[in-house]
Amino acid sequence: MELFLKNASGLIWGWPLILSLMALGAYFSWKLKLLNPKALGLSFKYAMGNGTGTGDVSIFGSLCTALSATLGTGNIVGMALAVTMGGPGALFWLWISSILCLALKYAESLLAVKYRKIENDGTVSGGPMHYMSRGLGCPMLAKIFALSGMAVALVGIGTLVQSNSIAATCDSFNIPRVPATAALTIIVAAITMGGLRKIAAVAEKIVPLMTIFYVGSAAIALIANIGRLPKILCSIFHCAFAPRPVLFGGVSAAIAASIGVRRGIFSHESGLGSSAIAAAAARVDSPAKQGFASMAGAIFSVIVCTMTGLVVLMACDDAPLVNSQPMDGALLTSYAFGRGLGNAAIGKYVIGISIVLFAFTTIIGWNYYGEKCTQYVFGKRAVFTYKLAFLCFVAIGPFFDMTSIFSVADTVTGIMAAVNLLGLAGLRKVVAEETDAFFATLRRTN
Repeated sequence: MELFLKNASGLIWGWPLILSLMALGAYFSWKLKLLNPKALGLSFKYAMGNGTGTGDVSIFGSLCTALSATLGTGNIVGMALAVTMGGPGALFWLWISSILCLALKYAESLLAVKYRKIENDGTVSGGPMHYMSRGLGCPMLAKIFALSGMAVALVGIGTLVQSNSIAATCDSFNIPRVPATAALTIIVAAITMGGLRKIAAVAEKIVPLMTIFYVGSAAIALIANIGRLPKILCSIFHCAFAPRPVLFGGVSAAIAASIGVRRGIFSHESGLGSSAIAAAAARVDSPAKQGFASMAGAIFSVIVCTMTGLVVLMACDDAPLVNSQPMDGALLTSYAFGRGLGNAAIGKYVIGISIVLFAFTTIIGWNYYGEKCTQYVFGKRAVFTYKLAFLCFVAIGPFFDMTSIFSVADTVTGIMAAVNLLGLAGLRKVVAEETDAFFATLRRTN
């Protein structure tokens, strides 16, 4: 079964899907002219605004909710493994894939707002399942996406992986698993039972603080070792294009590209459609405005991954770890930050605190995604049952074998991405028309 799941994950996340995502991202970038200073400026401008219009939370609140789910342990642990398995060149290909896929984040968020639905109780529902059914006219694709989203939330990266990571971190600080898991489950229940407004309120406080804490710690480590940075940057560009095996255990440029591109897509989730569910709930009067705001979230995710990659590469510069000192991702990142900050204990605390916060926010963010997917397929009455099931999976995560879970999570996430890709491609003209109308209005206003 483990071999089957691993092969299924590898098949779905093969080059056809990855290249399709990047190609569609490149098309939107060219067609909509999003890769320029003006568009990026609008992205950060709208991301920090409150906005007006229909919606459950502010633009910033929806962005923090999306980031809470996006900024998970993969940005720390996964990125550390990516640069050791794929070499320094993996970081370059992460940048390239992120630039090309940035427009996908814009497109899916724009469509989420355009085709969102106002429920009978006044709340907002939106996301890929709604723009596939209402915009594309394909309810079957919408249900496949929603069922995949439920699977990711319940048995994938939304519960088991994150609670297991928190418990493992608690173990490293000699905190017993059972009371730590009980406390985590109670806190998650108190927040998620309060709905999106409660989740967004918590995310608005935690996400900025944890991002500043982690990126700030990484910046200190890099500044303290600034003399090594030019060599690291040269190795990143060299290993990205080297036609022969290069550093870090004989990794080829093709392998570096494969690992880097996948890590980029997983880090910012552009094209997966998940963050569009949170984007649909924003109080905003223009679909394009939310599209620009969501782009900022993808940029923040790439910054976090970049800082992780640079710190790990700097630590491995004069003491390569591959094939000599095998470590899991958490230990490797802790080791790297310890070396960068000049104190192993400080590095351990920085990574320990960051993993707990990143994992916790991912849990509450994916709880909302799964809730909206459940509501779409089974109706509002099923939401309470879903939330109870979600809490059960959070509680058993620390005691669950993770060997197969990662393959399951990758497989269902790949299904989400493939289905969402069809939706974005089918509605590409709608995205272009909305964008043109937005810029025409902006020109008249100015």
